[in-house]
Amino acid sequence: VQLVESGGGLVQPGGSLRLSCAASGFTFSSYAMSWYRRAPRKARELVAAIVSAGGSTNYADSVKGRFTISRDNAKNTVYLQMNSLKPEETAVYYCVARVSQTSFWGQGTQVTVSS
Repeated sequence: VQLVESGGGLVQPGGSLRLSCAASGFTFSSYAMSWYRRAPRKARELVAAIVSAGGSTNYADSVKGRFTISRDNAKNTVYLQMNSLKPEETAVYYCVARVSQTSFWGQGTQVTVSS
């Protein structure tokens, strides 16, 4: 099982990034997918989630209207489009696959929002 995040980096406040997570080694289309983040000295936070078929999404209140989660089951990939980024959103962003009691985590990608 592999979840490989990409697309992180340094961006100025107000800027945008698109994270990708490429999955392999399991039946991607059967798993709900989520993005979590962990900022320095803060607890891990669920940012966004999408059901296996891609029809229903859920967002943390702090990112609603700015972030969009989507998935392409044909490409085994989930995305997180992040707009109007804020410095306090500097964190390591993790991709998570979950079904029933089983979950897989990626290694994370660093997002730094700074001028």
